[in-house]
Amino acid sequence: MARKKYIFNPQTLEYEEYKTSRKKRFWSVVLYLLSTSVSAFVIVLLIQNFFGSPTERMQSREIEYLKLQYEIMNDKIDNLDLLLAELEDRDDNIYRMIFEAEPIPSSVRKAGYGGSNRYLALDGYVNSEMVVNTAKRIDVLSSQLYVQSKSFDEIYDMAKNKSEMLSCIPAIMPVKGTDIYRISSHYGHRTDPFYKVTKFHGGIDFSGPVGTGIYATGDGVVTRVESNKSGYGNNIIVDHGYGYKTRYAHLHSFSVKKGDKVKRGQEIGKMGNTGKSTAPHLHYEVIKNNKAINPINFFYNDITPEEYDKILELSQHPSQTMD
Repeated sequence: MARKKYIFNPQTLEYEEYKTSRKKRFWSVVLYLLSTSVSAFVIVLLIQNFFGSPTERMQSREIEYLKLQYEIMNDKIDNLDLLLAELEDRDDNIYRMIFEAEPIPSSVRKAGYGGSNRYLALDGYVNSEMVVNTAKRIDVLSSQLYVQSKSFDEIYDMAKNKSEMLSCIPAIMPVKGTDIYRISSHYGHRTDPFYKVTKFHGGIDFSGPVGTGIYATGDGVVTRVESNKSGYGNNIIVDHGYGYKTRYAHLHSFSVKKGDKVKRGQEIGKMGNTGKSTAPHLHYEVIKNNKAINPINFFYNDITPEEYDKILELSQHPSQTMD
C-alpha cells in the first residue's frame, strides 16, 4: 500500500492529504527519465573519452605494438646500414685494390629510386610520414645491396682470371740482364736535353748499344707499331688489358706487327736511336688507365728489394733525359 503524503494548510490550520494530478505525475516521470538519460549519456561519454571503448582500447594496443615493431625494424635497418658500409669499405679498399680495379663511386652506391609519385599510395594516413621514410630507407638499402652484389660478381670474375691478370701486368725490365746503373734517366721532372728546361719525363730510359734486344714486360696485344723521325721515333705500344699499356720508344727495328699477341719476355724489337733522342737508348713507359705511372714499381720479377731501394735513391738525383 502506497504511503500517503500530507501538507499543512495554513488557511484551515489542518493537515490535508497531498494529491497530484495525472498531468503532474506524467511530467515528473518524463523529467526523471530525461535527466537519467542525460546523466547516463554524460557518464558514457566521459568513460569513452578517458578510458575508451573496448574496440578503441584494442586498437590503441595494436597501434602501440606496431610502433614498437617499427622501432625494432628501424634498428635492424640501422644495423644493416652499418654492415653494408663495412662491406663497401672492404670492397673498395681491399678487394678492388688487390685486383687493380677502380673503386665504385659514391654517387653510384648511394643512388636511390627516382620519381616523386613513388610513395603517393602511402600518403593520407596518420602515420604516413613514418611509413614513407621507412619505405625510402628500404629502397635505398635495396639499391645499395644490388650494387654491392654486382661488385662481388665482378670481383669473383677477376679472382677467376687472377693468373691471367698476373701474367698480363708488366713485371720485368724490358732489357734483359740490365744493371740498375744502366737506367740513365728516371720517371719524374728531368732536364730536357734539347731545350735545357725542366720537363716531366713519363718513363724510364735504359742506355745500351744499338741492336740490344727489347722484350715485352707482360702478355698482351700489340696495338701500335709506328715509325717516326721525331718524338718517340720507332715505337711500339702493347695493350695488356686490365687498364695497362706499355710503350717502347726510339727502337732501331721491330720484331712484331700490329695485332700480334705477345708473351712476357718475348722479343719485340731492337734498341735504337730514332726520333727525338741524343744517344742509343730505350724509353719505356707503363700506362695505367691512359696515365703514365712510375715503371720502377713493375720490375718486381727482376730486382731484389735492395736494388729497388737503390733505384728509388738514384731517381731522387737530378738528371738529364736522353729524349
